[in-house]
Amino acid sequence: MKALVYKGPAQKAWEEIADPVLEAPTDVIVRITHTTICGTDLHILKGDVPTVTPGRVLGHEGVGVVEEVGAAVRNFKRGDPVLISCITACGSCPNCKRQMYAHCENGGWILGNTINGTQSERVRIPHAEHSLYRIPSGANEEALVMLSDILPTGFEIGVLYGQVKPGDTVAIVGAGPVGMAALLTAQFYSPARLIMIDMDANRLEVAKKFGATDVIRVGDGDAVQKVKALTDGLGVDVAIEAVGIPATFDICQSILAPGARLANVGVHGKSVELHLENLWIQNVSISTGLVNTNTTPLLLKTVQSGSIDPTRLITHRFPLAKIEEAYEVFGNAAREKALKVILSA
Repeated sequence: MKALVYKGPAQKAWEEIADPVLEAPTDVIVRITHTTICGTDLHILKGDVPTVTPGRVLGHEGVGVVEEVGAAVRNFKRGDPVLISCITACGSCPNCKRQMYAHCENGGWILGNTINGTQSERVRIPHAEHSLYRIPSGANEEALVMLSDILPTGFEIGVLYGQVKPGDTVAIVGAGPVGMAALLTAQFYSPARLIMIDMDANRLEVAKKFGATDVIRVGDGDAVQKVKALTDGLGVDVAIEAVGIPATFDICQSILAPGARLANVGVHGKSVELHLENLWIQNVSISTGLVNTNTTPLLLKTVQSGSIDPTRLITHRFPLAKIEEAYEVFGNAAREKALKVILSA
């Protein structure tokens, strides 16, 4: 089969590799029909994720069709259309029992990290019973790709960890796909104000269409002072960091009101400077995390009901065989006006 193989920092190739095979009775082999590229994949290519070694097939998002089923799998059969979770969960270890699937002792984030991932024609899914979701009849498969990772990530690690409440003022720093997912799902809780902060004027215009009440373009003056001006000098109740660089984290910790929450979602490849000398007296809380995907069933219902439409995040579509071209577009998002790309087999 063909797959996108990581060759080391800044190196990748779409090439022929061996087909995946069942390695355990709990495994399933899925033929990929739709996949995508994540900002985390770009971090991998920058060398920010040392657990990813040369030779690894990238990707942790997608939908497909079950082709082979391990002997212990009961809930899936050949031909079933399935949503692949970015997090693999055994369902039985102590962390899984607490719904902390990201820290599954036998899984977690392994697809495209420590085992071969979904940017391929076929993929092996370990612990399939707890790591796949059957796709409802008539569902939009492109929309469901967004439920593999970015929608639950923005919702869980941004909105839920940030404890967004009715009437809150929320600032999201980073208008990429995950930031937009946080923007869409924050509206479940009726915040009074949703401020989107980014460098990209096009993405900020899109954020307005998605529900942002205010947008601030970094570079058009001091973003921190602009947030303070919008909030009568108080700052925000929730700041969601959705980029993963020191500068964006610094904006977040500088705009917090007393009692505020800072929810860090971004993947950081470098250390940040934590200004605890200013924060300790502010009664603020800081949360971090890797998505658990325990909200995926809930989000599936919201998509099916039409309460949220993740296809609005899709800006570009490519055949799977054109994945290297898709990376070029996604890696130059500002120039290409890209949010999420869909790759179809």
